[in-house]
Amino acid sequence: MKPSNSRPSGGGKNPFVHELKLTMTEKIKIGLMSVTVFPVRLLLVSFLMLLAWPFAFTASLGRSEFAIEPQSWWRRFIDLCLRAIMRAMWFCGGFHWIKVKGERVEPSEAPILTVAPHSSYFDAIPVTMTMCSIVTKLESRSIPVWGTLISYIRPVFVFRSDQDSRRKTVEEIRRRACSGGKWPQIMIFPEGTCTNRSGLILFKAGAFIPGLPVQPVILRYPNKLDTITWTWKGPGAFHILWLTLCQPHNSIEIEYLPVYSPSNEEKENPALFASNVRKLMAKALDLPLKDLSFDDIEISLSRGPLGIYDYRSLLEFNQLTCRLGLRAATTDRVLEEQARRARKLQGDKLGLEDFAQFLNLPVTDTLKEVHSFFDEHGDGQIDVRRYVIALSTVRRPTKSMETLKLAFKMYESEESGEILEEELAGILEIMLGVKEVRLSSVCLTLGPDTGKITYDDLLHYIQQFPHFALDCLHFKDHPRDFCTGRSPSCNGQSRSKDD
Repeated sequence: MKPSNSRPSGGGKNPFVHELKLTMTEKIKIGLMSVTVFPVRLLLVSFLMLLAWPFAFTASLGRSEFAIEPQSWWRRFIDLCLRAIMRAMWFCGGFHWIKVKGERVEPSEAPILTVAPHSSYFDAIPVTMTMCSIVTKLESRSIPVWGTLISYIRPVFVFRSDQDSRRKTVEEIRRRACSGGKWPQIMIFPEGTCTNRSGLILFKAGAFIPGLPVQPVILRYPNKLDTITWTWKGPGAFHILWLTLCQPHNSIEIEYLPVYSPSNEEKENPALFASNVRKLMAKALDLPLKDLSFDDIEISLSRGPLGIYDYRSLLEFNQLTCRLGLRAATTDRVLEEQARRARKLQGDKLGLEDFAQFLNLPVTDTLKEVHSFFDEHGDGQIDVRRYVIALSTVRRPTKSMETLKLAFKMYESEESGEILEEELAGILEIMLGVKEVRLSSVCLTLGPDTGKITYDDLLHYIQQFPHFALDCLHFKDHPRDFCTGRSPSCNGQSRSKDD
C-alpha cells in the first residue's frame, strides 16, 4: 500500500504502550518504600476516600439527574468538605503540592473544559479540585465508594458499545453547555482513552458539537520516573498505584489556557473545531500530533505470528474506510462476498470508476484516496484483491489467520490450492504494513522446487513460530537490519543481514 502524504503520520512511539524500566537503584528504593511508606499511605488514602463517601452520598440524596437545583448552604458546606478531603487524599498519595497555571473561567464564559493529554486515573486530580462534571463510562457508577463520589459531581454517563447512548451523551452535553452557566462546567478528556503522553491523539467531537467556547486545560507529570501512565499495554492499575505511592513525591502541573471561541466555520464543523483546539494544546505541550484514535487501539496493538508490524499505512486506510462508512458495514459475510467477486476477476485491474462500481459507491475524493493506496505502478489501475486483504486486516486485526485464509481463497489455484511465492509476499506486505517482503527461508522449507505454497502447509509452519513475522521473514527496515553480526533464521540456517 502507498500511504498518502496529505496527513501527518501516526508513526513514532506507540501512544497506547507504556514500558516502565527500573534501574537497580530505583528497585531498591521501591523495595524499601514498599515496607515503610506504602502501607501507611495506602491506609490513609483508603480512610480519606471512605470518609468522603457519606458526604457525597448525603449531598446526592433527592437530586434530579436532569435538573439543577439552587445550592443550599448545607450542600455548599459538603462541597467544601469534599474538596478538603480529596486534597488531603492526594497529599497522602504523594502529591504534596499541585502547580496551577492560568485561571479557570466561569461556566457562563466557557461551559466546557477540554483536558489533555489523558494518561492516568490520577487525571482525576483537577476534577476533585474543581468538582466539575465529567463524561465517564456507565460502568464506573457501580464501583464501590468511588462510584458514589463520581455520581456526586453529576457526570454524563456513556455506554461505549451502544451507539444510541453516544448520541444521547452528545445531546446531554449540548443541553448542559447551553444552560447559560446554570450547570457546573463539564470537564471532558476529548482523546477518549489513556495514552503515554508521547503525543496528542485525535479528539472526539462530542465536546465541540455545541459550538460554544471551550477552555483548554493541559496536564503535565514532570516526575523523573513515570509511574503515573496507565495505558492499554503496560503496568496494570494496582501496579501503577503501588509504584506511585512508593515515590517520595509526585508532581503534577495543571495549566488553564485562554478560552478558545470557535469561528462560524468551526461551529458548523465540530471536527475542524476539535482539530484546531488539539493543535493549540499540542503546541502548548510541545508534543506531536498523532493521527490515532480510541478506535485504532486494536490495530496498533495487534499481536501474534502475523501481528501488524508497522500500523501507519493501515491506520490511514482505516480512517478513509471509516469516512466512507465501509468499516462499520463490513461483516465477515461481506468480506467473503467481496473475496468471491475479487477472485472472479482473476487479477484483472480496476480503474477508479470500476472500483467505485465494485463497492457500489459514488466517486468521491475519499474514494480516490483509497484507490490510490493500491495503485502500485501509478497507472490508475489496482488489484482489488489487495483492497479486500487490507479491509479484512483493519476490520479484524486480532484474526490475522482468517485474513490469510481469505487471501489464499482469492489467489490459490483451483487444482492444487497453491499460491506463488511473490503472491504470498504481496499478501504479507499488506497484512504486516511493510514493504519488500522476502520469503526465501520459508519457501526453501515448504516449496523448495516449485516456489508455491498451500495454506495448510503455511499454517502448520507458522504455528511453530510465535514470532513468525520477525523470525522467518525479511522486509525493509526489519529490526534485524539494525543489529550487527549474524542472526539465526527459522529454518535453522545462519543468515547475516546482507543475505
